[in-house]
Amino acid sequence: MTVAHLDPTRKHDYVFLIDVKDGNPNGDPDAGGMPRTDPITGQGLITDVALKRKIRNTVTLIHQGQPGFEMYVEQGVALNPQIQRAYTEGGAKEGETATAQEWMIRNFWDVRLFGAVMSVGDQKKHAGKARGPMQLTFSRSIDPITPLEAGITRVAPNKPEDLAKGKVTEMGNKHYVPYGLYRGHGFYSGALGAKANVTPKDLAAYWQALTMMFDHDRASSRGEMAIRGLYVFSHDDAYGQAPAHKLFDLIRIKPLGHSEARSWDDYTDRISIDEEKVPTGVTLTRLID
Repeated sequence: MTVAHLDPTRKHDYVFLIDVKDGNPNGDPDAGGMPRTDPITGQGLITDVALKRKIRNTVTLIHQGQPGFEMYVEQGVALNPQIQRAYTEGGAKEGETATAQEWMIRNFWDVRLFGAVMSVGDQKKHAGKARGPMQLTFSRSIDPITPLEAGITRVAPNKPEDLAKGKVTEMGNKHYVPYGLYRGHGFYSGALGAKANVTPKDLAAYWQALTMMFDHDRASSRGEMAIRGLYVFSHDDAYGQAPAHKLFDLIRIKPLGHSEARSWDDYTDRISIDEEKVPTGVTLTRLID
């Protein structure tokens, strides 16, 4: 019998908590790399795209070389040649879009889970669009964050001529958040998962990557980042026994009301879960608590 949260035929809704200490969890290129914030509330934001990149990288690291675990969206790899592989390796012929799409879904883990647009450019040989069963939201900090900037120096100038002129350092800066606890939500459709032939191994890879992604994505700019909570609501069928937002409301984190938090300890006694209110037909699994 498949464990509830690993069953690809069920609907899953989940809550995850991410914290950062003295780091930049997701820089905004439109703001010079400053941590992303909501300009109205001052809350910090982490995009879904940033998290999916880390998840992809972790799955690749753990399952490298295993059939069905290649990545369509891969750093430094163009998309069009990936699509053309469905024809050169997958046996699809021009006009057989459905055949090409089936090969892409079977071969690429991220297409199977997240879906993809596989008709980029003006190629006659493409693979259409695939809807992914697994989606996740932006993560939003519980309280406002305090984006700060630290000036730094480097003892190696860029140009030899600068060194000849007596310049011995280069100035720079680092953007960071002293501390922030972020909350995000995710959704998995059992109905769409069945169409993509998602397996228990695919789901196991996803949950493992979500729990370990920061351990294998360290960078000086990101400080200390960690998954502090991962709570999965698994329904008894593919379509769901309760609306996702009703389940998410069962997990509450009481805000501090200010931006003075400096560690996870500031929130540990402010988290409550109403397990007795989990509806019939839904199982709550605490993967990280």
